[in-house]
Amino acid sequence: MEEFKPNLYDLLLTDIYMPNMNGFQLCEKILGLDINFRVCFMSALEVNAEALREAYPKVRFGCFIEKPITIEYLVKRLSAELD
Repeated sequence: MEEFKPNLYDLLLTDIYMPNMNGFQLCEKILGLDINFRVCFMSALEVNAEALREAYPKVRFGCFIEKPITIEYLVKRLSAELD
């Protein structure tokens, strides 16, 4: 969070499960500083997208990427999200 600069980024790519703060909490904090970005979440665990949308209504969900992934697939998904 200390390194974040508003209006600089087009996309936030974050893992869902992280120590100290999950990806949704991170997204909500960043949305308080900048609303002009898209979000893609990554996780090795199965994700119930609808339940998460209900639990975090302020988060602007983009794509959910299940790990493990290849770099080619990651680039393809992120490029599609930015188009």
